[in-house]
Amino acid sequence: MANYQATPPQPAADPGNTLGLVGLILAIIPCTSTIGLILSIVAYVISRRAGFQNSKALAGIIIGVIWLVLGIIGQATGIIAGFFQG
Repeated sequence: MANYQATPPQPAADPGNTLGLVGLILAIIPCTSTIGLILSIVAYVISRRAGFQNSKALAGIIIGVIWLVLGIIGQATGIIAGFFQG
């Protein structure tokens, strides 16, 4: 008789890993940072529900928020500068 070995159990895959990576890449690019922020949030929620820590999605959230805040500050200073020009 042949001896067969049982295959070791495969670790579960993070369901939000790929989406977190896409969100991180889009969050780094300034013109698509809002889309990257939204995708990163969705990936982070999916990973948390599955019991995983998704650091790529968390980094995408942080970078997306930074770009969003910088954009708001830039818009506000542009509006304020427009008031004082004339």
